[in-house]
Amino acid sequence: MKTYLKLILLFSITSPAFAQSEFKTKQLSFERVKTAYTEKWTNLQKELTQAGIKGAFKLYLAAYKSEGKLELWLQSGKEKTYKLFKTYNFCAHSGMLGPKIKEGDLQTPEGFYSINVFNPESKFHLSLGVDYPNEIDTQRSGQEKPGGDIYIHGNCVTVGCIPLTDEKIKEVYVLAVEAKNAGQLQIPVHVFPFKMTQQNLNKYLVQFPAQKAFWKNLQPGYAYFERHNVPPNILMQKDKYLFK
Repeated sequence: MKTYLKLILLFSITSPAFAQSEFKTKQLSFERVKTAYTEKWTNLQKELTQAGIKGAFKLYLAAYKSEGKLELWLQSGKEKTYKLFKTYNFCAHSGMLGPKIKEGDLQTPEGFYSINVFNPESKFHLSLGVDYPNEIDTQRSGQEKPGGDIYIHGNCVTVGCIPLTDEKIKEVYVLAVEAKNAGQLQIPVHVFPFKMTQQNLNKYLVQFPAQKAFWKNLQPGYAYFERHNVPPNILMQKDKYLFK
């Protein structure tokens, strides 16, 4: 009986790691992912070493619509905080500042999300799905369909997604595969209208006064990461985000 219990315990410990390893193996069975690793992984490993990122790492993505920037932050080893690793430019934009309200409005969402899809055969080369809409988005949309299919992807066209070009998405995709393969269950993607300093908030509210309540609710999530270099724990309560 003791041997049987030990086997069960061993399986419970090793099976999650095995499942993660299987994820990378499955991804590498797709030609575009295999090519991305062949072209990008060796140089990325050198850059990781130069940045002091050793071994497995966690990934955090922060997107800023006005600046057109996607930041990749990594946490490795025993480090408690994330450090900025790379910044990529959006290569196209659609819509305007402010959240996505409904299907077909061309808006890029604003809010707190995570990666929920790895698509190795995307129409846009490679793509990482963002789990829009969340509860707050759905409530905001009311009777309208909130839409969906929001991705960080290759190519250089968009109707609400974040396009980076094929070359750049190869790097982002590889790093996301590595993070998930190392056991990161949720890769956060926080999408902001702009760098949410008080100065910027005051500036953009002149043009978009209707977004005051929403943006002031996003701002503490931005400020938490700026202060701690760790993404906040996020709760959704009715129409508001709570951070701790």
